[in-house]
Parts: sequence; C-alpha cells; structure tokens
Amino acid sequence: MDKNTVIGMLLMFAVIIGFMYCQSNNNKDAKQGDNKQSENTTNNKHNEHKDSLSQNDWATLSKLVSENDSSLVYGGVNIQQKGEKLIGTVKTGNSTISIDSVNTNVNAVKEVREAIKKYTNAQMFSGCLKGENKTITLKNDSLNIEISTKGGMITRATLNGYKAYHSQEDYKNNNSVPVELVSPGNNEYSFILNNLDQSFDTKDFYFVPENQNDSSVTMSLVNISNNKDAKWSIRYTLVKGTYMVRMEILQQNMDKIMHNNISSMNFHWRQKMQRQEAGKQFEERNSALYWKLQGDNDVSNLSESGEENEKVTDKVKWIAAKSQFFSTILIANDCFSGDTHFKSTAYNKDKDGSNYEKYLKDVEINTGLNYSYSNAAPASFYFYFGPNRYDLLSSYDQFSKDEDLHLTRLVSLGWKLFRWINSGIIMPVFNWLCKTGWSLGIVILILTILLKLVLWPLTYKSYMSQAKMKILQPDIQAINEKYPDQEDAMKKQQKIMELYKQAGANPMGGCLPMLLQMPFLIAMFWFFPSSIDLRGQSFLWAPDLSAPDALISLPFSIPFLGDHLSIFCLLMTITNIAYTYVNMQSQSSSSMPGMKWMMYLMPIMFLVFFNTYAAGLSYYYFVSLLITILQTFLTRMMVKEDKVRAVMAENAKKPKKKSGFMARLEEAQRRQQQALKEQQKRNNSTKRRR
Repeated sequence: MDKNTVIGMLLMFAVIIGFMYCQSNNNKDAKQGDNKQSENTTNNKHNEHKDSLSQNDWATLSKLVSENDSSLVYGGVNIQQKGEKLIGTVKTGNSTISIDSVNTNVNAVKEVREAIKKYTNAQMFSGCLKGENKTITLKNDSLNIEISTKGGMITRATLNGYKAYHSQEDYKNNNSVPVELVSPGNNEYSFILNNLDQSFDTKDFYFVPENQNDSSVTMSLVNISNNKDAKWSIRYTLVKGTYMVRMEILQQNMDKIMHNNISSMNFHWRQKMQRQEAGKQFEERNSALYWKLQGDNDVSNLSESGEENEKVTDKVKWIAAKSQFFSTILIANDCFSGDTHFKSTAYNKDKDGSNYEKYLKDVEINTGLNYSYSNAAPASFYFYFGPNRYDLLSSYDQFSKDEDLHLTRLVSLGWKLFRWINSGIIMPVFNWLCKTGWSLGIVILILTILLKLVLWPLTYKSYMSQAKMKILQPDIQAINEKYPDQEDAMKKQQKIMELYKQAGANPMGGCLPMLLQMPFLIAMFWFFPSSIDLRGQSFLWAPDLSAPDALISLPFSIPFLGDHLSIFCLLMTITNIAYTYVNMQSQSSSSMPGMKWMMYLMPIMFLVFFNTYAAGLSYYYFVSLLITILQTFLTRMMVKEDKVRAVMAENAKKPKKKSGFMARLEEAQRRQQQALKEQQKRNNSTKRRR
C-alpha cells in the first residue's frame, strides 16, 4: 500500500466521520423542533384555559365582592355588585377593560386573578385592600420622612444639610439636590403573617393615619373582619435631634381574630441603593449590605461587587444598606430570629441602562420576628437614615440597652491596627484642626506636616544612611571594577560591607524605621475616602475632595483607569517618579538594573490605582512625597563628604574586631568559594578526559 493510497483512505474516513456528525446534528435539531412544537401545542392548550376566567373564577369573584361590602378593589381592578350582576372595569397599562369583556385581554385576566388571590389570602384583612394612597410627612431638624398609607411604609427619607453630587456638572452649576436615601419606588418593606391557610402582607393594605403631629403618626389597619375594636398598627416617631425613626408594631383585640397557630412574623425588605456621589466607581466599591449578629462584636457584609447570597441562622441585631457616606440601618429592639437571607446585586452597565447611573446595588432581606397575637406591642425597631459619621454613630449605642451596636464599623477605617490608628490618633487631630475654620485643603496640609514631624525620629536614620551611601558611590564603583568576576562576588560584597561599616552607613538601617511608619501611611489610605467631612469641600481646582478631581475627560474608557484623569493623582505620580529618582541616586548604578526599572514602573501603577480615588487622598500623598523629597535634600546637605571621609579614615585605623555574625558570614563565604573552586576543577578535569 503506497503513500497516496493511505492518504486517500484517510480522507475518505474523514469525510464519512464528518457526514455522520452533521447527520447527527440534523436529527438532534429535528427532534428539538418536534419537542418545541409539542411544547408549544401543550402551552397553547394550557393558555386557552389560563388566559380566560373559568366558571370557578367567576364564582369566587362574585363571592368575594359580596363579602366585601359589594365591592372589590385591588390594583387596576374595580368591581361592584349591582343586584346579581358584577359591574366595573379592569385597567391594564393604557387600556381600561369592562369586566364583561375581561376574557378578551390576557393582562386583564391576570389582574383579576391577582385580585382574587389577594382577597382570598387576606380573608379577615380583605377590607384593608381598598383605600386611598396618601402621603404623611414627619420632620425634625435632621430628617424629613414621608409615609405612604399604602403599605404603611416609609417611602421617602431626605437628609437636611447634605447634597447629592451625581456628576461634575452638579458642582459647576450648583444644581445639586438634597440627599434622599429613600425615594418612592426604590424602598419597600412589609410584615407578613402566615398560618395554614392565610397570608397577610402589609404592603397590600391601606392604612389609616391616626394621632398625627409633626414628629409622630400611627398608621392603622382598622377594617379588620368587621370588628371595630380590632386594630393592627405601625407607629412612627422621629427622635428629636437625631436621624433615628422609632418604628413600633402595635395591636389591640387581635386575640379575638388571629389564629392560635401564628407565632412568628416574617419581614421582607428590598431597597435600590441610590447614587449620591460624582465618583460612582469608587462609591460602588464602598457600598454593601451589612449586618451584626446579636451579642457579636464583629460585623459581616456581602461582597461590594457582583451578586452574592448568604443565609444566616443566628439572631441578627441590625441590618444596614451602607454606601460610601450614608446608610439606612434597621435596628431590632429584640432581634431578628430564624433564618435570615441576604441578597445583593450590583447593576450592570450594559443590562440595566439608566438604572446603572442612578443606583448602586439592589439589596434584599428576608427574615423573621417572634410574634404573639396577645401582645400589645409585639415588636419595635429603630430606622436610621443618616451619614456615616464616626462620632455620631458611636453616640447611637444608647439606643440599645443590652449590647454595643458597633455601628461605627460602617465607617471604613481599615483592619484592626489601622482602625485603631485612625480612631485613636488621626481622627482626633483632624477634628481638632477642622474646628479652626480653615479650608479642608489647608487642614490636610497641616495634618501631613504634623505627621511628618512626629515620624521624623523614625525616618531620620534612613535619610542619613541614604546620604552617606550617595557619598560612597565612587568607592562602590571602584570595588565593582576591581572584582568584575562572578567568582569574586563574595569578596566584593565583603569589601562593600566593610566600606559601609567604616562610614557608618547601613543600607538596611532604614528598613525598620520605614516599616514602623507604614501603618500610618496605610491608615491614611483608609481615612480620607471615608471622611464625610471632605464631602463637598472644594480646594484649588478640586470641587469635592471626597471624589476624583476628574478635570481631564478621555474620549474612551481604560480598564481600571477609567474615562478621566485626576489632576492631584497626576501630580502625585510625577512627584513619586521624582522621589524614585532621588532615592535611586544613593544606589549603585550597576546593581540590579531590572529592579530600578520596576521602581520607576510603580508610580505608573499607582496612577492607575488612585485615579478613581478621592482627590483628598491623592493630595495627601502628593504633599507627603514633596515633604519627603525636601527632608532627603536637607539631610544630604547636613552630611558633609569630608566629615564622612574623616570618620572612615579614623575607623580604618582602629583594630578590626569581628562580631560573631561577621565571623560566621566570612566562614560561609570561604566555604562557598572553596566549593566553587573544587567544582571548577572537576569541570576542567572532565573536559580534558573528553
């Protein structure tokens, strides 16, 4: 069998395999088409029944209308009884359908079925499904809230004294609006009572406002099973001088109506967290769903990005929808019991359109509460609608008598060590400087100078070593030229170390001082983006020190960098490159060229990283680097070369006393050199044999 025959057979085999594969796919597609057609036929048969009201539906509807004062109103459904006939309309979108023609419209059928379901489940509360949607307003110096009679829930919460900044134009045109943590349509919560055959959801009911004044109102369900003495209420009270709203569940004579098998109450809360800041990308990274377990000192949260679900079986003390500078917190007077389900979903730019620009995250909580139909006040809570201000949140621990609420954990101050530095050192000094009335830019400048002065004893030794090493560069270069071979590397290093010792310059001497000041640098990294005092405060060209000073817009978006350039971040990068150059002057030009290239690359990486961060943070690092460069030059001016040379000459005359470490190091070097020589001899011997 020759070569051509083999190739021909292989080609024929490939054609057969390809044909079988295509035929298999065709059969599969045909089968799927048959299944789909069968499924559509089944669905059509099902829809023929589902898309029209059956005789049982009409009978149930007639019964419910008769039992509810000859009328049934829910959503777009408005039906009355006239004699034995049902009259009324069903509104769906822009269409209004007569009840006689409801079967001609699929959406109208769905509306009627939903109304039947709600009235059937509500039973004794069915009279509360009808009413007028009104808004009740409560005010104090800090907070305005609006409460809807539909659902008896807070539908708007406006903070006095805080403005929302959604874009750079809001700063330029001064057209910002007050911060609204809750707006109609983006916040919904309800209490749900379930037994074997009933489900009472407060979001479906119309409440009647009672005992209303400027700071308090009681929202009541009064038409319960035609019992005039029975009442189920939610009382809201604004706590004077705070951002707190007390929410109490009240009831009377419910033991005559409620079933004995109801021992718990479900609570459902969903909120679309609104944008408040111009820098959405950074605000989103600092927004999440938080909670604290009862008796626990730690606080948990879902991921700041993407979608995440978590189930908690322990008792929960409070739940918070936390953004960068503001939070909505619900604190239980007792606790949330049973299984608590948390869900958080971030908005997607491609999928969610305008909602992506308007909202940060969609959070949802399902939990439970202990309930007793005979208890006049079965549950109570505090709603907090306010800023993430450390001292303010700390003062609200008074609203819990049995444990520390740890609400200050909603202020992002870093891990334990950095949090301690921020809360115990940085924040008191910063707050003291703010009382002077100076611009926040000047306050940051003074704070930076104070920190540099405090850390000067730690950094002085490092600067002195760098200054001496710069003077020794010619000597180090001479040693490198004298010992160019790799086998003399140990001896060369030994000579350089001896040179450092004579001059009193330790290349590693600055490492410990630098490590000691690193916690302060990292603490400031957490402090500035979380300080609400910087919010809305302008300095030089930056309209808001808590947001990026995005004055240079790019016609495209770069991953991680964004679609803009921040001026303070650019200045920080340029200064960082200059500092790197100054710092590299004290190092040998021939040692580790790759490392030097990496050192210059780091500032560029910081530009990408900090470009979307707060302008105040970049401004702080910019000023800090300038002061560091100034300290370096001042130290080099203080260190005179002739004095260093004189010290070196004096030290050279002294008898060389080796420390135990140096003796061991030299012995290790001697053994390594001996091993290299023996290996070289073996290699040469092997070559000669060949």
